Amino acid sequence: MFAIFTQFADWLTYSIFGLSPDSKLGDAVHFFIEDVSKIYALLIVMIYVVALLRASLNVERVRDYLSGKNRGIGYLLGSGFGAITPFCSCSSIPVFLGFTSAGIPVGITMSFLLTSPLINEVAILLLMSLLGWKFTLLYVVIGISVGTLGGFFLDSIKAERWLQSFAAKALAQGQQNDQTNHSQTATAMPLAQRHEFAKDETLEIFSRVWKWVIIGVGLGAALHGFVPDGWIEQYLGDGQWWSVPAAVLLGIPLYSNATGVIPVMESLIINGLPIGTTLAFCMSTVAASFPEFILLKQVMQWRLLATVFLLLLVSFTAVGWIFNAFSSFL
Repeated sequence: MFAIFTQFADWLTYSIFGLSPDSKLGDAVHFFIEDVSKIYALLIVMIYVVALLRASLNVERVRDYLSGKNRGIGYLLGSGFGAITPFCSCSSIPVFLGFTSAGIPVGITMSFLLTSPLINEVAILLLMSLLGWKFTLLYVVIGISVGTLGGFFLDSIKAERWLQSFAAKALAQGQQNDQTNHSQTATAMPLAQRHEFAKDETLEIFSRVWKWVIIGVGLGAALHGFVPDGWIEQYLGDGQWWSVPAAVLLGIPLYSNATGVIPVMESLIINGLPIGTTLAFCMSTVAASFPEFILLKQVMQWRLLATVFLLLLVSFTAVGWIFNAFSSFL
């Protein structure tokens, strides 16, 4: 299925650029061209298809549906909704404010916010093609579990008291409002209108993520082509207990989305880094980066921000340890 991208990379790297397949530079350039072309093709196709399916999605109705469920189901639904929406951690924040204004409990809203940057349909497809269905399934289960359990924990400590004043006021007003007037029935879009929606969605999302694909694949190509054989395995590849929290801390200053970080994940695993350590690093890069928390500070007080930050770091470290312990079964 993906042979055409390998052939294209072979032609461009070795025939047009004249690089040697035995050189480090040739290996890195081939990796970069093959992965970028494959990811871009998959991005365009999958975003368009998913956008067609989402064309009739009414966010107001989703908020009403979530607010009407009990807390336990609400956390799971909020996390599941985050998994099927193509938002990065930063673009999820306006939706966070919309959920808060609708009066949905903070825990359910945070379940959405925690899961959304970790899982999307493009990341799932790429993980499936790169690492197989077992790893992909476990990744999805872990991402949803982090969101669900995180939402439960934040509700249990009454995290809404640590929202910024305007967000707390919006939540209080939303919970007081009568929600019965939000039960409108959505009408299905005509096919032509769905196509226009899907086309616009594809262009908008692609324009937002293409540069992260370049950055992510570029880092992956550098690791793949220029890191000396055995270097990563020598220093972090033995599965030492401290390598996982170290990888989590290394990911914090960086920023990527789930699509852009997957080529880096692939390259790290190829170079000998254990799956759990790699996953901990990549999850930290996607969901616990400085840029995201700078934006979250606009809607959260420092106490809530620090609590979410520590919750993510502990979760990712535990996930890394678990994956390293059971990596032989993947």
